[in-house]
Amino acid sequence: MRRDVVELWSSELGWSPRVVVHGSYGRPVVVFPSSEGRAEDYENNGMVDAVRPLIEQGRVKLYCLDSWDSGSWYRHDLELEDRARLHEAYERWVVHGVVPFIDADCGGRQEMATTGCSFGAFHAVNIALRRADLFPFAIGLSGVYDVASMGWGHRGDSFYFNNPMDSVSGLDGDHLGWLQSRLSLLLVAGQGRWEDTTGALDSTRAFGGLCASKGLRVETDIWGHDVIHDWPAWRAQLAHHLPRFV
Repeated sequence: MRRDVVELWSSELGWSPRVVVHGSYGRPVVVFPSSEGRAEDYENNGMVDAVRPLIEQGRVKLYCLDSWDSGSWYRHDLELEDRARLHEAYERWVVHGVVPFIDADCGGRQEMATTGCSFGAFHAVNIALRRADLFPFAIGLSGVYDVASMGWGHRGDSFYFNNPMDSVSGLDGDHLGWLQSRLSLLLVAGQGRWEDTTGALDSTRAFGGLCASKGLRVETDIWGHDVIHDWPAWRAQLAHHLPRFV
């Protein structure tokens, strides 16, 4: 199975985050790591092996990204609005660096999906909401979709439009209609250990309900009390759901 590692320079970030590519053909899926994670985390925690048959059959290609959480959302010295603005620099790297790389790697534009576990789920869903023209489908595993509790201070437009509970609450008019026709979300969580203390279970239920109330295409899948906030659960959830969409 093909495995490539590339570095894509960002002048805004001042470094070259990596993309680890798994697969040669199939629907491109952009993978955001969990909190402050690295591009190889998905592979090292068995997520690639969980869907290896899909990769080897040419149904999916995974593009696993480095995070920049330590330079944005985890800057505890900064107010939330400033953190959101720094996050937008990372998003621009994804849109203007990663997306053109995927286009070239796939021989042209294809329908991309996003996914991530824990804080990676927030990233996957957030960028799909903001750029459904590029990413019309997102899978969030054990995500928290209201990041207001992460910090303190001023919350302006950048925070509002990068906090899914806020941005979806305010959707209306033509843009809401376009998202209703364009975007699909799959939100998954368990009911076991750490899904409560991280807030993932409550947030998944609340955000799924909000999206449904706005008429967005959303599926909320809550697993059992033995399903914890950890990689074994996420491996099982990805292997169960991804074949439906590739």
